[in-house]
Amino acid sequence: MIEIVLDTETTGLSVKEGHRVVEIACIELEDLIPTGNEFHICLNPERKVSEQAFKIHGFADNFLSKQKKFSEIKDSFLNFIKDKKLIIHNAEFDLTHLNNELFLCGNEKISNEVVDTLILAKEKFPGSQVSLDALCKRFRVDNSKRTQHNALLDCHLLSKVYINLIDQKEPKLNLQNNENFDKDQSNLNIEYYKKIIVPTDEEIKNHKKYIKESLKKNFFN
Repeated sequence: MIEIVLDTETTGLSVKEGHRVVEIACIELEDLIPTGNEFHICLNPERKVSEQAFKIHGFADNFLSKQKKFSEIKDSFLNFIKDKKLIIHNAEFDLTHLNNELFLCGNEKISNEVVDTLILAKEKFPGSQVSLDALCKRFRVDNSKRTQHNALLDCHLLSKVYINLIDQKEPKLNLQNNENFDKDQSNLNIEYYKKIIVPTDEEIKNHKKYIKESLKKNFFN
């Protein structure tokens, strides 16, 4: 199962006020495991960033004016998400802005299947805070690096939150980050690791003796 976790940052809240996308990030999951395949880019929105948005993500007009326009990257973006389920927190916001960008380029709207983790969280925890930060806290996902909104970082956080929301434990243990990991085994497709303890001959003998005596005792009693 291939899924794409997606997030954007914008110049402001409303497309009706002419606000545009300034950052797109996507990370690919296969059976809930990040594949390392990512799409991440900052964009020239061809307008100024609102003061409120700048406080949220910190992207300055001078920096963004030197980036590519959406029209220049739309094909590579659409190819990356093609035929894949999208995982988005507050999907209406991101899709409204992305579909506006596509409309300005003469393209059709995104038609992918979408899972909105905001809706999932509201259904699972009615009356509770369901922001990304609140869900990270609930599921003990480390979000200490999230001092400002960053689409790529938020995608990585959301991928962990998503796994918890659908009641799946994260099926990943990156042994290669462990200093004790045998580099010669790095080509193996290892998803789980459990230490196997083999019993000694004496332990096996005692176990058989215990079973035999236990059965005899239960039979005569």
